[in-house]
Amino acid sequence: MAKILVTGSAGFIGSHLTELLLKKGFNVIGLDNINDYYDVNLKFGRLEKAGIQQDSIKYNELTTSVINTNYKFIKLNLEDRENLSRLFEKEKFDVVVNLAAQAGVRYSLENPMAYIDSNIIGFTNILEACRHNSIKHLVYASSSSVYGLNKRMPFSTNDNVDHPISLYAASKKSNELMAHTYSYLYNLPTTGLRFFTVYGPWGRPDMALFIFTKAILGGKPIQVYNHGNMQRDFTYIDDIVLGIMKVIENPPKGKQTAEKTSESIAPYKIYNIGNSAPVKLMDFIKAIEENLKITAQKEMLPLQPGDVERTYADVSGLMEDLNYKPETDIKIGVQKFIEWYKSFYNINSK
Repeated sequence: MAKILVTGSAGFIGSHLTELLLKKGFNVIGLDNINDYYDVNLKFGRLEKAGIQQDSIKYNELTTSVINTNYKFIKLNLEDRENLSRLFEKEKFDVVVNLAAQAGVRYSLENPMAYIDSNIIGFTNILEACRHNSIKHLVYASSSSVYGLNKRMPFSTNDNVDHPISLYAASKKSNELMAHTYSYLYNLPTTGLRFFTVYGPWGRPDMALFIFTKAILGGKPIQVYNHGNMQRDFTYIDDIVLGIMKVIENPPKGKQTAEKTSESIAPYKIYNIGNSAPVKLMDFIKAIEENLKITAQKEMLPLQPGDVERTYADVSGLMEDLNYKPETDIKIGVQKFIEWYKSFYNINSK
């Protein structure tokens, strides 16, 4: 069975993907620097779920899961080029799934250098390691944020994305350009995935569902930006990781002639992964209220810098190439998140 490196494996998407890969019998090495961008206890909780104990983790040392012999974990920064190169040379990966990145649109306004270090320098190190170690397929996280000021709906991978409105988005667009260069120059198959507002159990505390749930249960008001006039193409975590699995198993081959922006003569591909069904922010909040059986106190605020009013994924590429489309209904996804949230934080159901 193939050996797969999952970077960002203590993260939201990375931990779910690791779990799925292990269930399918793959040999997995997870990598994460476990930074404190948000509560590290949540990250350690995800790792412990896969059998990696917090007290066994040391920087740049492989930790083996006691539950699954197919899983090892290493604490490492992508910026650590020397040790990253050693890891690749030693482990002989078949596939790399790069989900490690400095996340967050608004945080990029406060700490721009974190995005350069992780998303640009770190990603360059990943590309170089893949190039020199005969990696068969590099799959990496991009973002719906790259669409920026684009007004065409739904967002298509054939649209121009040259007008980002946050450094986070710019870094993700840069990753796509860098990946194409390596695909073309070194025949490295790369696939970029533009994720659309991922949510679900074990989600990130800086995302709306987590923030709203915590505030409502704590009797505090929630901040509703753009006075509630926003829509998001929320995508449930299980749909995301199933989509990633489809992509892993189907590396791009390139084309003799590239007729679409998303195509290339190089072995390079970009896909949107979204539910393709935008949800109004106020309907999203209503779904949370109904599950919690609490009416939220709402503080209506203007649109925040770096935010867009609407996201909407055109997933025709996924459907045409891989016969896949996310389908989880928002009410079901919200319910599953809240069930997990109450369990993880030991909150008695009302």
